[in-house]
Amino acid sequence: MKSEAAKHRPLFGLAPDQTVQGPALFAPCTLRGVTLRNRVVISPMQQYSASDGMANDWHLIHLARFALGGAGTVFVGATAVEPRGRNTHGDLGLWHDGQVEPLARIARILRTHGAVPGIQLGHTGRKAGLQKWWEGHGPLNEGDAARGEGPWPVVGPSALPMGEGYPVPHALTEREIGGIVHAYGESARRAFEAGFEMLEIHAAHGYLIHQFLSPVANRRDDAYGGDFERRQRFALEVVESVRRNWSTRLPLSWRLSLTDLDDGSLTREQLVRFVCALRERGVDVIDASSGGGISSYPANLSRPAGGLDFRTGDGAMIRREAGIAVLAIGGIVAPEQAELLLQQGQADLVALGREALYNPNWAVHAEAALGVENAYATWPRPYRMWLAKRAAAADKVRDAVLLRRLSGNTQAPS
Repeated sequence: MKSEAAKHRPLFGLAPDQTVQGPALFAPCTLRGVTLRNRVVISPMQQYSASDGMANDWHLIHLARFALGGAGTVFVGATAVEPRGRNTHGDLGLWHDGQVEPLARIARILRTHGAVPGIQLGHTGRKAGLQKWWEGHGPLNEGDAARGEGPWPVVGPSALPMGEGYPVPHALTEREIGGIVHAYGESARRAFEAGFEMLEIHAAHGYLIHQFLSPVANRRDDAYGGDFERRQRFALEVVESVRRNWSTRLPLSWRLSLTDLDDGSLTREQLVRFVCALRERGVDVIDASSGGGISSYPANLSRPAGGLDFRTGDGAMIRREAGIAVLAIGGIVAPEQAELLLQQGQADLVALGREALYNPNWAVHAEAALGVENAYATWPRPYRMWLAKRAAAADKVRDAVLLRRLSGNTQAPS
């Protein structure tokens, strides 16, 4: 019998008369013409392991294990729409057609194993041209150039570096802005050709779109700068360009930095109006990120209060006032925590990043934690018999240990 709570869960992707059996985390979700098998999303995570933007075996292995582990949607990490937009030399790209097939291989394997294949497109703007994390993630220097990874010219809305010692970006002309808008559309076309079924635009963490939105990084006095209405123009043109090249049958997500509410660069009213403008142009999901403000990452400045934790109040406010699905991300570890976000109507999807790296099987483990009894039905078929045998053997060991404790014999069973 369904509980009263289950009857009234405000989840996107469900018909008005459809109720949810079992945990909300494992309710299917339909966005446009795509149905996700559950609400577990693997967040886009840069791997800094590409060569000239090309995906390779590492990306395939890294991402395929999340599909095997039961996630409903698996995103490829930030993928640059032009070479200047890479954060590091190791970033993925979709700025030419030759980059399509290596990514298509990943999309196929994710779909084969039950996950919706997603990809995130972005441009890092003034945060481009950095070392990989394990090399320091500072500006590229002569030492990097000596081993074949030299700097390149970076761009931004204004000639303002992200921090002391970082390169001063070239302030984009209006014509150059139009070229980047076009590049987003072309990359979206290639993502569709590669077989991805969900696309996200990275407009957070101080990257190029975020730079245009923020008065901290955007000091322009033309049609792309000044008041917030003009500062959002680039973002809205990017959405329109992507939607023209991305199937109307497929969902579109937008990664947004909630840190702008903390540093005063964006009011709640402006945020809601902006999200509504995105929704009207075809955005279906807001990826409500609280990590990486316009200056705090990675320029070694202090982070706003709240750190990386997902602010459920802000997400719920966006969801309620803008009427759009919200993806919760940041500091989500426990299945019970994820379930509560969905049950309370604070999110529609839940994303994992570092926790999924630690436990690629988080989704199927969460089924057990939340009491889903399905005899390993969502594990890969070749695993199921072995897992059933393992469970039976483990039960025998537990029973033997319990009997010995009850009898006062504390020796381990032989």
